[in-house]
Amino acid sequence: MIEYLQYLDIELFKVLNGCYSDYFDCIVWLISGKFTWLPLYLILLVVVFSRGWRQGLVIVIAIALTVTLCDQISSSLIKPAVERFRPSHTEELAASIHTVRGYLGGRYGFLSSHAANTFGVAILLAGLFGRKSFTITILAWALVVSYSRIYLGVHFPGDVLCGAILGLLLGTGVYLLIKKLVNTSALKKVKFRPYGAKKIDLVSIGVALNLAILFAWATVQYLLE
Repeated sequence: MIEYLQYLDIELFKVLNGCYSDYFDCIVWLISGKFTWLPLYLILLVVVFSRGWRQGLVIVIAIALTVTLCDQISSSLIKPAVERFRPSHTEELAASIHTVRGYLGGRYGFLSSHAANTFGVAILLAGLFGRKSFTITILAWALVVSYSRIYLGVHFPGDVLCGAILGLLLGTGVYLLIKKLVNTSALKKVKFRPYGAKKIDLVSIGVALNLAILFAWATVQYLLE
């Protein structure tokens, strides 16, 4: 059973990784970058602190806790324990897969830290903001970032799927923890207030705006290369 699932994982990877172009190389490279989403993060900070510094600080700490848990569990515990090679480090695939700018990633790829981090933050914010349209937008953002790792040839779909599951579980756990603490003396002074629809939609607009900037910058890079 496990061998069959691995076979399906590899075959699906070949299909997804095999759909590429020089133009999308530029776009996906940016999507997967560390500092690519700074405009979105800045807009998010403005929104979360709009209800006061205490409430904003608690949410920032919750985000930091989620990312730390996702990153450390995936990179420091699961990857060295499972020792599944990335596609880019799998001998029978290395010569045929599509990679971008020589990027191969570390040796082990199960499970995807990018997927865990983005889905963890996405579900945490979805719970805190509680707006359906935002939930769809932020989960779509996490999916796009996660897919970029398959496109770049550094993760199998199974790596991304399991990373997403881990992120969803940890993000939900942190959300429930914050929700519980709000009703105790630990966060009594915070006095959490819900965010208005316009402020939440501003973050959704930030996702679209950030993507537009990426496409514009990728287009410039593509034309100059």
